[in-house]
Amino acid sequence: MTDYARRRDAQPKAVVIGGSMAGLFAALLLRRAGWQVEVYERIGAELGGRGAGIVTHSELFDVLGRAGIDTEAAAVGVVVPGRRVLDLSGRIAGELGLRQVLTSWGHLYGLLKAALPPEHYHHGKNLVDVTESEERVVARFSDGSEASGDLLIGTDGIFSCVRDRLAPGVRPSYAGYVAWRGLVNERDLSPKTRAELCDWFAFSLPPGEQMLGYPVAGTNEEMAVGERRFNFVWYRPADADGGLAELLTDVDGVRHELSIPPTAIRSDVIASMRRDAERLLAPQFAEVVRMTKQPFIQAILDLETPRMALGARTVILGDAAFVARPHVGMGVTKAAADAAALADALEAHPSDLPTALSKFESTRLPFGRAVVRRARHLGAYMQAQIATAEERAMAELHRSPEAVMAETAVATGIAA
Repeated sequence: MTDYARRRDAQPKAVVIGGSMAGLFAALLLRRAGWQVEVYERIGAELGGRGAGIVTHSELFDVLGRAGIDTEAAAVGVVVPGRRVLDLSGRIAGELGLRQVLTSWGHLYGLLKAALPPEHYHHGKNLVDVTESEERVVARFSDGSEASGDLLIGTDGIFSCVRDRLAPGVRPSYAGYVAWRGLVNERDLSPKTRAELCDWFAFSLPPGEQMLGYPVAGTNEEMAVGERRFNFVWYRPADADGGLAELLTDVDGVRHELSIPPTAIRSDVIASMRRDAERLLAPQFAEVVRMTKQPFIQAILDLETPRMALGARTVILGDAAFVARPHVGMGVTKAAADAAALADALEAHPSDLPTALSKFESTRLPFGRAVVRRARHLGAYMQAQIATAEERAMAELHRSPEAVMAETAVATGIAA
């Protein structure tokens, strides 16, 4: 009998590395299944307020309910009735009825964080090593402390330290384009723009680019019309050696590899982006860009791991395992579903941890690959260089206004 099987008569313990969405989902679900869980987050300060907009899906609401979170739509986000495309003059070029709940990273994170007792969430814990034995798994941190348990769950994102320690060859790759992102207070926009943009999931489609936006909760999580914010994402090609390098060279001349702090973006880079918005986007979206005080840049990346079970007692999920381009809008939902699948596997195999992790992996690996593949297809036409015949075919298939409205951030089309 393994040590894990013997301890099932007591309370098993999980160590979660990474305190963002995936980590909180895993912690809440395992606690409800009878586990003791401790969450260790690298950042020393509170994470609330980071990030921007999130598209929800029915599966996300299912897992929120399992985690004990109020799933009433008004408690989670803003409801829009459908989608519209605006042409260069600002006229409506197409509409599609598609009800969705749209939320912000900070609001959803706050709901999850409030459900976890604060004494089980530890800030300022930078992982430096993971070791397994027959009896336990141990996480060691840069401050000299350590944590041990029956199971270690790596939920520490695209640049995962857990993955780097146990699967160092798995690295993200640049997709050939970036996203400019930002949030603007709804009240700061003109009445015309608010009326035509702020109650919709809306698009503007310059050649080879894509701008989208939708309303989310306000600064203090207000949901009322006029108190919300408008979230935008503008995808633009940028080759790795030229355009990306220019965008990610900061105010001090330092070249960042794949990301840059918003306050370090050079003023001339932001000014150039704003000029392009006036020239290329529908006037309503140009106004949104103009009124956004601190836009930021996200390099679009792909990440696929060949394994999610990285040992007999260690597993990774969420963005630590797979990162798909944002066009599928599945990042948070995928992380939630990963956590739910892990909890299910542990419950189904309470005396055999390696089998539980193997079952979890066999379920979630194919889905992660399918999400990444679908996102690549949807984003092909924005790549700085389209190299293959398949990519060129996908670019033509998914670039029309009708396709963009019907396919962006919906769960259909993902086949494992």
